[in-house]
Amino acid sequence: MANETVLVIDDEQLIRRSVSKRLSVAGYNVLEAEDGRSAVERAALGVDLAILDYRLPDMDGLTVLKQIRQIDPDVLVILLTAYASVETAVEAMKLGAYHFMNKPFDLEALAAMVEQALETTRLRREVRQLRANQAEPYSLDRMVGDSPELREFKGLVRRVAASPASTVLLTGESGTGKDLTAKIIHYSSTRATRPFVNITCSALPETLLESELFGHERGAFTDARQQKKGLLEQADGGTVFLDEIGEMTAPLQAKLLRFLEEKTFRRVGGSADVRVDVRVIAATNRTLEEEVRQGRFREDLFYRLNVLPLKLPPLRTHIEDVPALVSFYIDIFNREFKKNVRGASPATLKSLAAYGWPGNVRELRNAVERAMLMVSGDTLEPGDFPIVSGTTTGGHPVELPASGLNLDDIERSFVVQALERTGWNQTRAAKLLGLNRDQIHYRIEKFKLAQKEA
Repeated sequence: MANETVLVIDDEQLIRRSVSKRLSVAGYNVLEAEDGRSAVERAALGVDLAILDYRLPDMDGLTVLKQIRQIDPDVLVILLTAYASVETAVEAMKLGAYHFMNKPFDLEALAAMVEQALETTRLRREVRQLRANQAEPYSLDRMVGDSPELREFKGLVRRVAASPASTVLLTGESGTGKDLTAKIIHYSSTRATRPFVNITCSALPETLLESELFGHERGAFTDARQQKKGLLEQADGGTVFLDEIGEMTAPLQAKLLRFLEEKTFRRVGGSADVRVDVRVIAATNRTLEEEVRQGRFREDLFYRLNVLPLKLPPLRTHIEDVPALVSFYIDIFNREFKKNVRGASPATLKSLAAYGWPGNVRELRNAVERAMLMVSGDTLEPGDFPIVSGTTTGGHPVELPASGLNLDDIERSFVVQALERTGWNQTRAAKLLGLNRDQIHYRIEKFKLAQKEA
């Protein structure tokens, strides 16, 4: 409550002073104005709430209400009047008045209304801050690098985000950052306050994917015990990101095309059309033109998706951005792993820039993560990157057994090394080997490993 500012606007001094005194006792900062002109001037200085008399010497309250809301749409206004009418109340609400109170009024009732109104303002600001925090990781600054190619691509992303187009197609090799680009487009657009939903088309069988996208009615299939809204409905006003769109089956392609053309769809098992407003961002690492030629992707759907195409550049085409990316990821993993690595040595950066990075930025990120897990000093050296130095993690050469290759022994040795170097932290050891936690747990059981071997 403290430090919140209330502007009291009334040409009757007794009313102004009475209201100001009561609100000051409650802990608010109170400003006063006796006419419309001075009210607008004080509102421009920043207020949280205005208590506004309908009749003022120089202008009517609705005009003042409109001007205050133009200065700051978040300012709530309680309108006071001794000349109440339904028409006035309706007009005031249309212009954004929070409440309408008749004169004479009870000071305690007004104070309670002020507290209620300011609580609404607090909640609005909290929601706005939460949304800002949610959007922060997906600003254009997350596209790290300043190469000419990346600057050009950022400019395209900025223009696409500002565009009203309802479809965007992201293409490019795996690991170039299509998921991040989709989120940046969403959070840089006018849809940023609405939902962003993500679905990978290859992750679900056709029947489940259809239900996830379009929803279903109760009884549509065996386990459909109640109606379910699909992702398109949940994202109304926002963005749906369809990753790996090239994996979508032909029947679903037809249904998606209908939705894109008509903005309507039917839930599985439904007979009524549902209309929503969403932007669809589709992504693929396939060449859709070739998929069309091979008959695996609908030509009409391709053209409908390809309204705003964006091809993400592979890392090898802007290799000069590698030092900035390495520094960016070092900062991230310093925080995550509670380390204090100052950076990578010049020799390291030179070797990383000389590598082709077939897995693109994702591969670079994983390489830095592994190096940060294993490094014991405060600088990353070439040996910390086996992918470019030809050694195992930590710079130790791979030694083959003298009696010949035994793949189980080699696999067991790598698992033991990874566990030793991460203090038997299975999650980190799994990351070191490019496995998930279940996969390394399986190998621990398979080789009957115990921590005594560490």
